[in-house]
Amino acid sequence: MSSGRFSHLLWGVLVLLPAAVIVAGTRSKLWEVPTGHFTSSSNQTESLQWEHCQYRHLKEGVRITADIRPKLDGTWVSTRCEVRPGPEFLTRSYTFHSNRHFQALQHYYTESSCEDPAYSLMIRGKIRLLQASWITRGATEAEHHLSRVGIVLHSVAAKQRLASRLPPACVSLSLNEAVPGKPYELYNTRAGRACLAAMGFSVMEMGLVRVEMQHHSHGGEVQELFLGDIHTDWAQRTQHRPTGYQQPLQNAMYHIHPCPVCALAYRSSEQRPPVLPRAPAVPLSLAGHWVSQRCETRPNVLFLTRDFTFNPVQHAWRGIYRHYLDPACSQPTFTLTALGHYAQGNPSSKLSGASEFVFKVTQVKVTAMDESTAKLLNSTRPGKCGRAGNWRVGVEQDLTPTNGCPMLGIRLPHKEYELFKMELDHRKHPLLFTGERPTDGSSPDRPLKRPTSFQLPMVLCNGGETHPSFSTFNSKQVQLASGTAGLEKLVLLVFGSALCSWLDVY
Repeated sequence: MSSGRFSHLLWGVLVLLPAAVIVAGTRSKLWEVPTGHFTSSSNQTESLQWEHCQYRHLKEGVRITADIRPKLDGTWVSTRCEVRPGPEFLTRSYTFHSNRHFQALQHYYTESSCEDPAYSLMIRGKIRLLQASWITRGATEAEHHLSRVGIVLHSVAAKQRLASRLPPACVSLSLNEAVPGKPYELYNTRAGRACLAAMGFSVMEMGLVRVEMQHHSHGGEVQELFLGDIHTDWAQRTQHRPTGYQQPLQNAMYHIHPCPVCALAYRSSEQRPPVLPRAPAVPLSLAGHWVSQRCETRPNVLFLTRDFTFNPVQHAWRGIYRHYLDPACSQPTFTLTALGHYAQGNPSSKLSGASEFVFKVTQVKVTAMDESTAKLLNSTRPGKCGRAGNWRVGVEQDLTPTNGCPMLGIRLPHKEYELFKMELDHRKHPLLFTGERPTDGSSPDRPLKRPTSFQLPMVLCNGGETHPSFSTFNSKQVQLASGTAGLEKLVLLVFGSALCSWLDVY
């Protein structure tokens, strides 16, 4: 789920499944309760409907184009209150000019609904697009140079909270003279960046860029800017070279309508941060099918789509992760199906409206979708990854008898500590947010490693359509992520094999 399940497959490791959580007030482990095989309310036609739902959502009615050397000119804005690892809550408004200069506004808040502004950063600099990325297909690498960073504090309390996070020298140099409501310069080309680093400030996200234009059948267009991912480890975020993306920004001229947050972010300034309208509370529930809204990208060359099914009566879940070689999700490499149990814990103390979960994965099945993947899996040692030598394209293998597959980074059984949240989109359709995977490819297999931010949301699907109401949906996410090192190896080997075949052709 973290993109779940295999949001880190791309990382090089197959995603490990979510961990199971102990229900508050009891010491029993729900995932240990014996149940039959995973069942749902419908028969085998459900899988066809499910695939049809995701296919329609990803393919029909929308044509996506992307230039390898993107055009950044214009203003790009947040579409919702964004959650970064930490957690941090912010909205963004970035403006790029044809002369390579940019101005970026980042508004930070005290809570996850972005109603209480804490401070705003004004960032100025230059960006230069470089070559197409050799790691993340479809992306362009870039380099940036900062010229100025300023801050506006929006309250005395915000000043005190920020000061408590900084070394004494940075407080005396950077914050003592700052007055709420007045701009104060934190950095210029003559000053050092030590205090910026202490704040966790970084625009390394600008090292990886992709622009997509969605051409809808009704004639509308939506343009999105994907910038590099933010490292989930605070200590590494200022040096992280991104290979995946974060929540995209939308072009202020070509965005989804209606989008109240877009308008507020576009009209904002460092002294007038957007105060977002309070969103209705959406109760978490589990029942139903959830699918990716787009082809998703994970750090280190992973492209995938996710679909999850939850059975709240059995406390069971199933996750299907379809992996691809390209950012359009048109060249499949393998499909992973994970099954197990889950338990819901307490409301999150860090993220309002989110709930803690524990998932356990007890069974994993894998289907090789191309010859390169099948050949690599057949090279594994007997007893280590399914039936050695029996991998065939399109034929599913159960990895449970071999307790997983080291090459894919799968270890069974596996437990993960998760975080879920539910919201409504602009059409009042339910969205399911699952925890972001650790950037280093490890698994959130301990409570201290529970995510503090989210992956791209999934949408509810029912009978081949997205469901128009949220009375029957459920909140649970499925994620696999254990050692991403093995998976990363597999993906890179498959990618290398494909690249060689292209070179042979051309």
